[in-house]
Amino acid sequence: MNNDDLGARALARDALTRIETDDAYANLVVPPMLDRSKLSGRDKRFVTELVYGSTRMRRAIDAALAPHLQREIEPEVRTVLRLGTYQLLFAHVAAHAAVSTTVSLAPKRAQGFVNAVMRRVSEAGPPDGVDDATRLSYPDWIVQQLRDDLGEVDALAALDVMNQPSRPHVRDDGYIQDPASGWVAGLVDAEPGHRIADLCAAPGGKATALGHLVGHGLVVAADMRPGRVQLVIDNARSTGTGSAVRPIVADGRTPPLRPAAFDRVLVDAPCSGLGVLHRRPDARWRVTPDDVTELAVDARLLLQ
Repeated sequence: MNNDDLGARALARDALTRIETDDAYANLVVPPMLDRSKLSGRDKRFVTELVYGSTRMRRAIDAALAPHLQREIEPEVRTVLRLGTYQLLFAHVAAHAAVSTTVSLAPKRAQGFVNAVMRRVSEAGPPDGVDDATRLSYPDWIVQQLRDDLGEVDALAALDVMNQPSRPHVRDDGYIQDPASGWVAGLVDAEPGHRIADLCAAPGGKATALGHLVGHGLVVAADMRPGRVQLVIDNARSTGTGSAVRPIVADGRTPPLRPAAFDRVLVDAPCSGLGVLHRRPDARWRVTPDDVTELAVDARLLLQ
């Protein structure tokens, strides 16, 4: 095991620590950490898989760990164990590599304990007799909701598909964007010179795509959270659309914009993220049924 391999796993551990203990968002934490690192492209992809996979499969991982834990453990030790267990059970990493690196990443006082647990997990494999929600690693309510909406067979098929990592799509300007988001920008039917209001713009994927289309026109990119607006600013700069995209801090429900001042208005309303769990690994652990109801209310207000 070379230093780069260990360095990639250490970065993954640090990212998971922020996600699990600081309630950070995976898709906001991982990219800047990778940008600051000196890892190769291969290792960066490995880090992304480890962080997203460990977060996505957290419930199944904890079920595999539970028989081998006889006491409560510290958060930093649990994070390391989750990372190691993901490698053993889901990432198809060789057992000796997964165990040895996991031990190396653990606090020294806990390395003997981590070594013993990892060896037991390696020998035992995935837990037997767990329910579908645990096996597929989702909250019970999401599984039940999809069963109610789709039926048993289609629900389990959908849940399985959403556990598959998404394939990144890189635009010509270097921005990584889910193809579905790109389709939304295309449906706006923007033309050169158009003035467009994007009322829920962060992090800026659609706004910057529209910026390329309007040329010397204007895209007012609004979001109500300053930190999210900064993401739009950064992405407009990196994609070369800063001359067209004008980010502002504003509530899309009451935008400070003159009526009839725009050729197009885009409202990609905030949603639960439950339809894009393949690229939002932590959304399943954040969203509650009440959140879904509240977001639906906000969406209606945005459209008024």
